[in-house]
Amino acid sequence: MASPTPRPGILDIKPYVPGSSEAPGATRIFKMSSNESALGPSPKAMEAFEAASRDLHLYPDGASTALREQLAEIYDLDAGRIVCGAGSDELLQLLTKAYVGEGDNIVQTDHGFLVYALAAMGNGGEPRFAPEKNLTADVDEMLKLVDDKTRIVFLANPNNPTGTYIPDSEVRRLRENLREDVILVIDSAYAEYMEEPDYADGAAMVDDFDNVVMTRTFSKIYGLGGMRLGWAYFPAAIADVINRIRGPFNVSAPAIAAGVAALEDTDFVAKNLEFNRRERDWLQQQLGGLGLDFVPSYGNFILVKFPVTPGKNANDIQSYLRAGGVIVREVGAYKLGEYLRISIGEEDGNRKLIELLREKFGNE
Repeated sequence: MASPTPRPGILDIKPYVPGSSEAPGATRIFKMSSNESALGPSPKAMEAFEAASRDLHLYPDGASTALREQLAEIYDLDAGRIVCGAGSDELLQLLTKAYVGEGDNIVQTDHGFLVYALAAMGNGGEPRFAPEKNLTADVDEMLKLVDDKTRIVFLANPNNPTGTYIPDSEVRRLRENLREDVILVIDSAYAEYMEEPDYADGAAMVDDFDNVVMTRTFSKIYGLGGMRLGWAYFPAAIADVINRIRGPFNVSAPAIAAGVAALEDTDFVAKNLEFNRRERDWLQQQLGGLGLDFVPSYGNFILVKFPVTPGKNANDIQSYLRAGGVIVREVGAYKLGEYLRISIGEEDGNRKLIELLREKFGNE
């Protein structure tokens, strides 16, 4: 008997597996696997969410006007070219749906965010992976993979899961060497953590060129991962395309309200940034003291390399930490099987992590 069959290639896609949140048997669990904000959401965002929940019977503003206007004011952008979505993931998917088809390809870095490749394959496109240099995007290697079938080049900057970035000058060099009909997507999910003078989030490039897109999220420093809220800044023509194909009410009213309040609570954002800086520096110092190699991070996570020794390799350490109540992320799907990605957690979680690792590596 015949059964419904998806388009060719769909069943070849390996579903995205999010960071785990379970640690059976642990008395206290520290989830450090999904790069969530260690301090949670802003109290003002929670208040706004609760207030908005009283009107759950009403449809939200389909244009997310209040949120777009707040973003435009803070970042000095054109509100008409901002599109909000259910996480930046939705906007990445919509962009790929609109511009990538059967026989086309996208280019990303070898250890770049997996959603890019999944989006391409879901629309019949081929993902191409450019080798990195020292776990950092290499513009020349990316350009080598661009051909007449390339539709989008994705650059996560800083990148997840490596935590590395390339300076604005290199991002601009990448764009300068692309055809005008190839879209450069700058995924700036971790931009709020960046304090380096040679870094730029990409917004200025969107204003300068008709083929550059910047995506952002509220899931990291703003602590609204559970709300599924993101946004993107587009050239006018691309914004028009995305608005034609997105759902009419793709962002909930509570998410809009929480997002506006989170943006207004600048003191909380500053507190979160300072906490992340302090705890990240402390963790990196402790990891180095244990003889563990790690990639210096510019995000709210650290990529740590483990030896291949049984009992001390990445897979065994992940299981060991989980048994102790600390959940971290394996990154074999990113071709980084010897590494674990460890999110900056709450202070107690960070101390527990080092306590457990010291039992394994403290005498070496």
